[in-house]
Amino acid sequence: MDYKKLRIVFMGTPDFAVASLERLINADCNIVGVVTAPDKPAGRGMHMQESAVKKTALANGLNILQPEKLKSPDFIESLALLKADIQIVVAFRMLPEIVWNMPSIGTVNLHGSLLPQYRGAAPINWAIINGEPYTGVTTFKLKHEIDTGDILQSEKILITEEDTAGTLHDKMKEIGATLLLKTIQNIASGDVKETPQQVLIENEIKHAPKIYTETCKIDWNNSCTQVNNLIKGLSPYPGAFTYLGDKKLKVFAAEKELTNPLVPAGMYETDNKSFLKYACQDGYLKITSLQLEGKKRMQVSEFLRGYRVT
Repeated sequence: MDYKKLRIVFMGTPDFAVASLERLINADCNIVGVVTAPDKPAGRGMHMQESAVKKTALANGLNILQPEKLKSPDFIESLALLKADIQIVVAFRMLPEIVWNMPSIGTVNLHGSLLPQYRGAAPINWAIINGEPYTGVTTFKLKHEIDTGDILQSEKILITEEDTAGTLHDKMKEIGATLLLKTIQNIASGDVKETPQQVLIENEIKHAPKIYTETCKIDWNNSCTQVNNLIKGLSPYPGAFTYLGDKKLKVFAAEKELTNPLVPAGMYETDNKSFLKYACQDGYLKITSLQLEGKKRMQVSEFLRGYRVT
């Protein structure tokens, strides 16, 4: 079957999903509907904001559904009327069975890890926090338990020393978009094999739970590498943090200085001109990009020009 004849409903909300939607549009896929989050008030003026996916759908004249509740009878009826052959999910809410089980082919999800590893809400962050040398993207069929469905295709992505959650996110959304289109094409041609995740489990499963405030607090008793991985894995959002005096200090980038620290872990040193460094278990981390509570993000030299650290 020609993949362009498949009736596709696309579900997604943030920027990460836009690359996939645009890839399908550019490949002339038959997108009969786009499901995204309702508009929400945001910013200082609390003006109504449309999701990144909605903006793309509007620009391409696509049919848009924005349900408050995914089990509402009105939404279920509207979705059924689209008569989708397949649903595609990229960075969207957890779907009830009545939704994911509706199309004849089923619902395909794009996930930001090499499943079965890093199931959960924050796979990009946790792969970097845990110091993984690589991660990847996976397409799989949705079923009851989250991120456990049969795998269709996957692609490995190397994590470099310079990567942050932000840079990996940007690489992953493009590679994932290409993999998703290839998966749809292979499904249409019958050239895809579904592999149960249980078959691929060789070692302990690492999870990727939602990031909470306590996750972001830096423990300077850890090694320089562990702390630096936490900083990179949470940069630029939501940001790892520590304290400078009694003020919260977000840290977005740092450099390792592996030497015997002259002060206890968690204490800082500075010349009030060019460097601010905190002691770790096995050295220092020199902060290069930061944001003090109540101020904008800036480089450390700019920060020290306007703020005297005591």
